[in-house]
Amino acid sequence: MRVRIIAVGTRMPAWVGAACEEYLKRLRGALRVELVELAPGRRAASEPAARAIDDEGRRLLAKLAKDDYVVALDERGSEFSSVALSQWLAGRMRDGRDLALLIGGPDGFAAGVRERADLVWSLSRLTLPHALVRVLLAEQLYRAHSLLAGHPYHRA
Repeated sequence: MRVRIIAVGTRMPAWVGAACEEYLKRLRGALRVELVELAPGRRAASEPAARAIDDEGRRLLAKLAKDDYVVALDERGSEFSSVALSQWLAGRMRDGRDLALLIGGPDGFAAGVRERADLVWSLSRLTLPHALVRVLLAEQLYRAHSLLAGHPYHRA
C-alpha cells in the first residue's frame, strides 16, 4: 500500500520539514509515505476565496487515482484515539488500496473534494495551522504503525 500526504502549501517553515521528515524516515521500510505539495490557489482581496478553493480542489482531485482511499483532514470530521487509528490503519493495510491523506488550503476544501473523500478525519476540534497538521499527521501515522508493530513508542 502506498500512502500519500497531499497538502496545499509549499512554503513551510524549516521546523515543519524537519519534523515531518523525522517521522516519515522512521516509517521507511514499514510503510511507504510520500509528501506531495501543491501551491495554494491565488488569493486577492478583490477576488472571492471560492475561486482559490475551487482551484485547489481541482488540483487535489487531479492527484488522486480512481481506486485511492481518500481521507480529507477537516476539523469537522470523525475523531480517532491513537489505538483506534492504529486499528483503522491495519484495516487499510489489509484492504491494500493506496491511501491519499488530503490537507486543504487555508479556507478548506471544495465541495467536490469532500464528496470524493471516503473519510473526513479530524485530528482535533481545534483549528490547527496547516504546517502543524502535517507534523501531527506524520507523527500519528508513525504512532499508529508503532502500535501495530508492538513498538514501545506508544505508552498508554
